[in-house]
Amino acid sequence: MTALTLSTAGAATLRADALVVGVAKGVKGPALAPGSEAVDKAFDGKLAAVLATLGATGAEGELTKLPAASGLKAPVVVAVGLGPVPDKEDAYDAEALRRAAGTAARALHGSKKAGFALPAASVEDAAAVAEGALLGAYAFTAYQGGENKLAPKDAKSKDNGPKLPLAEVALLGAKPRDKAYKAAVERALALVEEINRARDLINTPPNDLYPESFAAVATAAGKEHGIKVQVLDEKALVKGGFGGILGVGQGAERGPRLVKLAYTHPKAEKTLALVGKGITYDSGGISLKPAGHNETMKCDMAGAAAVFAAVVSAARLGLKVNVTGWLALAENMPSGNATRPGDVLRMYSGKTVEVLNTDAEGRLVLADALTRASEEKPDAIVDVATLTGAMVLALGNRTFGVMANDDAFRTSIHEIAEEVGEPSWPMPLPADLRKGMDSPTADIANMGERMGGGLVAGLFLKEFVGEGIAWAHLDIAGPAFHEGAPYGYTPKGGTGSAVRTLVRLAERTAAGDLG
Repeated sequence: MTALTLSTAGAATLRADALVVGVAKGVKGPALAPGSEAVDKAFDGKLAAVLATLGATGAEGELTKLPAASGLKAPVVVAVGLGPVPDKEDAYDAEALRRAAGTAARALHGSKKAGFALPAASVEDAAAVAEGALLGAYAFTAYQGGENKLAPKDAKSKDNGPKLPLAEVALLGAKPRDKAYKAAVERALALVEEINRARDLINTPPNDLYPESFAAVATAAGKEHGIKVQVLDEKALVKGGFGGILGVGQGAERGPRLVKLAYTHPKAEKTLALVGKGITYDSGGISLKPAGHNETMKCDMAGAAAVFAAVVSAARLGLKVNVTGWLALAENMPSGNATRPGDVLRMYSGKTVEVLNTDAEGRLVLADALTRASEEKPDAIVDVATLTGAMVLALGNRTFGVMANDDAFRTSIHEIAEEVGEPSWPMPLPADLRKGMDSPTADIANMGERMGGGLVAGLFLKEFVGEGIAWAHLDIAGPAFHEGAPYGYTPKGGTGSAVRTLVRLAERTAAGDLG
């Protein structure tokens, strides 16, 4: 994990591999952002003109490297675009700062230390820069850099391994001795460490991450951070009647698990339950996915990874709210033991479900976990899942859908997600779509109308939420796993989508802001 410090040094005197400054898109060309004053002075006040000559405009995501002027200790200056100049001085959008810091950190992979002289006059700005830099510095290298046994055994041909992330971020322009700044940076560090752990889990290949090994990771984290962890294995799931989780996992050699993580605070007045879909590999089961759709299905446990990261973050931050996480873990594999289309499962709730498509498995494991979570009467439940391709078709690859049984709760989740920089959109649960899941054989089918499939999945889950409990469903199928080129602080692969939303929800609940 990249180190983060609040530096007492000035930009001109900091000894580092590079200095990062912000540049905005002005009417007459690039305009330097606050924080760049000392660097501009070293360029005799001509830094903006030099950047313009090099083709910089200040557009978001733009990055320009140039040799540092003689008055600076760092040898390189990295100018990163912030987008349009804000209407009010110093009023840069937090998400623009996050993305700019992330862009710079990605460009500095392999460096030991960089000073970030981006706008940091407020605690909120400093926190945004810290988050963005740490998120952007992420790299998944666990399976790279092994010994090449075919290479000649001489020093010149030695494999130096992958380029490692930026080792240290020195945040400039903040107030190192101010308690509020220190707290904001400590929060950013704890939060991003857990987001990056979620990213690691999502990126881990399914031969190494499966229900039992995921449960072991959760158990170890629980011991480290004072979280009570309970793991239900196959025998316990059979005894408890968790037909949904068992039905999905019965085709795999490695059995399913239901993991409960409970963080409690002695002064908590509210309890949040978070439920995560944890399909560690999704082949589609008997309803096998077509060619080209299997290669990234290690990411189908991203919802469980987000829930896990959020519970650990709440514990590390000492939030005055009880947070319980439920990880519904299974592999969805085809075999002679696998659930067949047409089978009927008796769920933990007692309801029966006719399985019309075994690739609609996420809703089955979530249904059992939602019922179990409801038994503890939390004040609210939020489930997170890479649930439907239909949601990707509706909202694209960067936005997750929010459904709920309470309009006010749905609005709050949407507003929180937007606040922390996670694009989301409120989606309805039309009652007329429920009829499509009527079954002549069971209480309900796991499939309904094809059109509006993401909403149908939400309606299915709603059936398994306890009466009188506020519930929201986040379908993160689009943003959970990024297959394109990295941008901002978003890497290729697992993103850690929804963690920031869940943690901010927990913070607001602790503060009594959600009623």
